[in-house]
Amino acid sequence: MDGNFVIRGDIFFTPEKNKCEMHPDSYLVVKDSRIVCVEKNLSKKYSSLEKHDCSGKLVIPALSDLHVHASQFAFRGLWMDEELLEWLNSHTFPEEEKFADISYARKAYEIFTRQLVRSPSAHACIFATIHKDSTLLLCRMLEEAGLPCYVGKVNMDRNSTPGLSEKTEDSIRETEEYINEVLSSFSLVKPVVTPRFIPSCSDELCRALGELAVKYDLPVQSHLSENLSEVDWVKELCPDSTSYAASYKERGLWGRTKTVMAHCVHSLSREEELLKDENLFIAHCPDSNTNLVSGIMPARYFLDNGYNIGLGSDIAGGVSISLFDAITDAVRVSKLYHRHVDERFAPLTFKEAFFIASKLGGSFFSKTGSFESGYDADILVLDDSSLETPLEGLTVAERVERYVYLNPKGAPEHKICQGKWLF
Repeated sequence: MDGNFVIRGDIFFTPEKNKCEMHPDSYLVVKDSRIVCVEKNLSKKYSSLEKHDCSGKLVIPALSDLHVHASQFAFRGLWMDEELLEWLNSHTFPEEEKFADISYARKAYEIFTRQLVRSPSAHACIFATIHKDSTLLLCRMLEEAGLPCYVGKVNMDRNSTPGLSEKTEDSIRETEEYINEVLSSFSLVKPVVTPRFIPSCSDELCRALGELAVKYDLPVQSHLSENLSEVDWVKELCPDSTSYAASYKERGLWGRTKTVMAHCVHSLSREEELLKDENLFIAHCPDSNTNLVSGIMPARYFLDNGYNIGLGSDIAGGVSISLFDAITDAVRVSKLYHRHVDERFAPLTFKEAFFIASKLGGSFFSKTGSFESGYDADILVLDDSSLETPLEGLTVAERVERYVYLNPKGAPEHKICQGKWLF
């Protein structure tokens, strides 16, 4: 079945931000784990491929989560009355200390992996913790589950709790060991260089991590301009830097390889020019930004001006692993930004938010998130038959919108990653 097949169903995807394609009762052709075409009437040359009749069901691209903390999954939905820095120090750091215990890490990461498999995301860019062994355990679980992800061993050598602070030389050495072990052991899971953020990483550590990213041609992930108190803290730590983003660039962690920065809530007028770098991606995390009182990222500005932008669940600042929720949250907060912050920026449409979650955010990983020829076969099949309504004649796009907003089952009917059927 894997790699070569045809799915019949009601097909939807967004090849451009202002364009969606709808193909009711059509065929999606996959060969060698890549999309070949969408056809209304299946050509004879594909007659030998295995057929999967999903007639009446929705067939859409799988999504890509650009920012999630696997180690925080256990406490999602808790302590949502606090702002970022208090929340980190009071809850996040003490929880992440527990991952020094491999048995605890196994319990936590088994739950996270199981839930990620059942989510709409084929790809995810994941923060683990500072602990090399438990992070490798997470990589192994994701590999066995069939999920193509980036996973980072987090780096922290200052401004942390005693149990979650590394010696600089140990952090550098263990990161390189981790990189080599992942590259030699796994095919789906890849390493990503992961300084937590400027406040927790010394200049020496940042520069060394930047060199490791270049040496092994690896992406970098971190946080940027999430919360005003955090921005002020970076000003104190880096008084000679012109912006938070500049502090990364000056330390060699900005765009030398593919780089994703989560949040960017307060980047306008400070660092948007640096974010325009073609190697830079913004992970928009609307649920987390509201829960931790960070603000609203101006998604419309970034989308319309050609920035690379994707969506992140940001567990556990965000509470849902489903990027369906991130899509609807992104639309909602963009309406608030339009009405209460700056009316020049129109709200995102559903189709635009879907494009961000699928093709645009997916471009950080590979050619994923669309049903154009040559794209990876990352596919979801959704059964919307339980959503009873007297309405007639809904288009495929309207049915997808309704499914994403109502999310009736909490999991797709089927999920396919790089041509492999996970369920």
